[in-house]
Amino acid sequence: MFERRLFFHVDWLLLAAILATAAIGIAMIYSTTYVTLPDGSGHAGPQVRTQVYALIIGLVALVICLTVDYRMLAEHSLVLYGGLLLLLLFVLVKGSTQMGAQRWIPLGPFNLQPSEFGRMTVALILAMYFGENRRGARNTSDLAIGGMFTVVPLLLIAKQPDLGTAVTLLPVFLGVAYLAGLRVKLLGVIALVAVLIAPVAWQFALKDYQKNRITTFLDPEKDPRGDGYQQIQARITVGSGGLRGKGFLGGTQGQYKFLPVAHNDFIFSVLAEEQGFLGVLVVLGLYLFVIVRSLEAARLSKDRVGAYLVGGIIAGFSFQVIYNVAMSAGLAPVKGITLPLMSYGGSSIIASLASFGLILNVRMRRFTN
Repeated sequence: MFERRLFFHVDWLLLAAILATAAIGIAMIYSTTYVTLPDGSGHAGPQVRTQVYALIIGLVALVICLTVDYRMLAEHSLVLYGGLLLLLLFVLVKGSTQMGAQRWIPLGPFNLQPSEFGRMTVALILAMYFGENRRGARNTSDLAIGGMFTVVPLLLIAKQPDLGTAVTLLPVFLGVAYLAGLRVKLLGVIALVAVLIAPVAWQFALKDYQKNRITTFLDPEKDPRGDGYQQIQARITVGSGGLRGKGFLGGTQGQYKFLPVAHNDFIFSVLAEEQGFLGVLVVLGLYLFVIVRSLEAARLSKDRVGAYLVGGIIAGFSFQVIYNVAMSAGLAPVKGITLPLMSYGGSSIIASLASFGLILNVRMRRFTN
């Protein structure tokens, strides 16, 4: 399970960057949920306490995923995958509904969102499937089977509806398949097929509110008080920070709640307002370090399963970071894609830390037999 000598091979720099990013996220959640009372005093919302508890649970999950050999987890990935599908089916039948979406399983004071664990689970089963397959992803039939492992949970998550989280499974599949030998020509065919079926998806797959998000992205001023409101406010929030920002608890967009759910999907906008361009550079630098360091773990992996596992996890992580930052700056349509490690969400941070436990695991065991 865990040999004491492996302790010296843990990537402490990567772990430190991950924890630093999560700490900045908690500080930003504190700021966005802070309420000033008439007597001048104030306090943060309950989201901060929930996020701290989730961070502690996430660290436990990270340690578990770090100490158990990743190959053993990969070998049992089909069981984990089946468990994920059962939880997603349970959500559709008995799940808790909030803001028109049925995504959570109530567990006392905590709401579990199984879809957040989809990226890690899909990365595990794809890494095992392609890693143990000598043909990799070069064979069309094997690629189709790998695609089915991705599409089934994707459709279940989209049914909740949670198209934003569902879409994050696609980069996981592409990341693993690319490392496993996916031909560039075949990737071009997939892209062409996606373009061709886009009108059909627009007509039959997307709901009205999802269509409105896309059209208002192209012209948010068309509905400034409705669907375009968040995008307009996000741009204002990011732009108002300037070089050095307005200071911690000094933002107006976040503090006065002009930007809805700022502690969740738009935490990056509040960071830009309060800490300015310099603060944004620090956070983006941390994310870049985490991504590059994780890719190095994939390169150093002792086997294909480990390399594919890291590649799939970091592909999904990178997509989330890039899309959320672009969305916060008004450069992408508003979707329910959180900023990993920083946005409010217990299941999100637990899943993220567990995933990085696997990445640390792969790098740590590169010297074992």
